[in-house]
Amino acid sequence: MAGGAEKGTDMAIFDFLSGQFIDVIHWVDDRQDRMVWRFERQGHEIKYGAKLTVREGQAAVFVHEGQLADVFMPGLYLLETNNLPLLTSLQHWDHGFRSPFKSEIYFVNTTRFTDLKWGTRNPVILRDPEFGPTRVRAYGTYAVKVADPGLFLTEIVGTDGEFTADEISFQIRNVIVQEFSRAVARSGIPVLDMAANTGDLGKLVAAQIAGTVAAYGLGIPELYVENISLPQVVESALDKRTSMGISGDLGRFTQYQAAEALTRPGSGAGAAMGTGFGAGLGMQMGGMAAGPWGPRPAAPPPPPPAPERVWHIAAEGRTSGPFSTARLGRMVAEGTLSRDSLVWTQGQDGWMRAEDLADLARLFTVMPPPPPPPGREPE
Repeated sequence: MAGGAEKGTDMAIFDFLSGQFIDVIHWVDDRQDRMVWRFERQGHEIKYGAKLTVREGQAAVFVHEGQLADVFMPGLYLLETNNLPLLTSLQHWDHGFRSPFKSEIYFVNTTRFTDLKWGTRNPVILRDPEFGPTRVRAYGTYAVKVADPGLFLTEIVGTDGEFTADEISFQIRNVIVQEFSRAVARSGIPVLDMAANTGDLGKLVAAQIAGTVAAYGLGIPELYVENISLPQVVESALDKRTSMGISGDLGRFTQYQAAEALTRPGSGAGAAMGTGFGAGLGMQMGGMAAGPWGPRPAAPPPPPPAPERVWHIAAEGRTSGPFSTARLGRMVAEGTLSRDSLVWTQGQDGWMRAEDLADLARLFTVMPPPPPPPGREPE
């Protein structure tokens, strides 16, 4: 009896110790920025035959004595030798193994981490076909995703028990800015057209950095260029050109700038020369003033001629016309229009005698006056 009681006690102790080992391994993430989480257990002891649950958007990585072992994608697994091929090889287990084993388990979040920010801390210098050397700044957003959990754990995470997106975003931002600078400088797109090509620039930069981030076990499924801005002085000059409603007429633009500088209190005409863009305009302005440096601006065109007036004639209760002034002159010569004829033109208040209108009175001065009565000829 004593032996049986002792045996029962030993079994109870064994069952108690067996219950201390892990039976179910899983991870429910309660944070949006966590990329890696280590499954914690004292001594990292895992019961042989335990159940491993890997949910959608997750991966589980086993690390044994500092070496990467098995990687599990979403699914339900029974931790036995047939499901742990690499770990079995590292442990030299035989088919009869039943005791607990020690291994670190890292859960990796494989979903997209979106709305991450990037931006150029320093301006990017490029050669613009219209403005010459120009500085631009840009910013936008991107998304990152773990593409290779094992490689990401080996290259980036290491032994960090909790790894967030903020810890890798700084390095990715540097890669994006570097490739954006190269892409913009090589693209040859004028700065005035970049706003219409931000989508293509984003795709180009994402393609350029794909190889670099892939070496970290990551992927960049989305990259957006939200804004490209010019220096303030260039934007001000563009605003002035737009307000004038001209495009490419540098002579009129520089004349406008000179006039504005003279009428602005407390500022001189050289205020705009502090930048390369203003200096270029200043050289053009100097060329306009001095013949040897360039052509002088063309004289303004003469005003268009006033529209010719036409006339109507009233005689014997009827009207005729319209007649041009030249036609009325011929009618005077023919004797069909007299000084007392009633005429009207647009804008005139009623019918008036032809002789009373300044525009028509001169028609009668070119004709000789009526002959004197007989017997009164001058001697």
